[in-house]
Amino acid sequence: MSKKDNNVLDKHTRIINAAEKIFAKRGFHNSKVSEIAKEADVADGTIYLYFKSKDDILISLFEESMDEIIQKLKSAIKDLSDPLEKLKSFIGVHLNLLKDNRYLAEVIQVELRQSNKFMKEYENEKFQEYLYILSGILKEGQEKGIFDKEILPGIFKRMLFGALDEISTSWVLSKTKKYSIEECSKQVFKVFSKGILLK
Repeated sequence: MSKKDNNVLDKHTRIINAAEKIFAKRGFHNSKVSEIAKEADVADGTIYLYFKSKDDILISLFEESMDEIIQKLKSAIKDLSDPLEKLKSFIGVHLNLLKDNRYLAEVIQVELRQSNKFMKEYENEKFQEYLYILSGILKEGQEKGIFDKEILPGIFKRMLFGALDEISTSWVLSKTKKYSIEECSKQVFKVFSKGILLK
């Protein structure tokens, strides 16, 4: 990679990292592109060399974050042969990401939903890939005779994501944490594993 390519990558990364921080602190609608530029230490006009709008910055932030999340999820379960252990690991990785990056958690759980472009126009392929991992775990367990075959993968993946999403949002917005992330992970796994195990 040339010095020029490195410089382009560096500015892009700085803008994304700055946006993550500004969106989390000020909220998506209250954030200004000029504030992101200042935090990234680039000129205001430089932002528009990489992104069309503030919405595009938010979507790029989401896509790059989801790439990292998906890789972590795949890495966490790839050497596990027991579908139950895969499910437990998936839940733990998802929720522990909140602790690892508070700014990112707040942006994904709260600010992302403030973008009309993201909610109405964006074809969320990264999210579909995330859900595919979940349904794959269920299908594997069903094929091995561990999970109930009457459980529909398409509904299961949405239900589990819904539970994780609600806990994540509550955890991010709560000033006092009633339950630890570890306890949340334990409880979600207990409820869902008992619900899908073959009786």
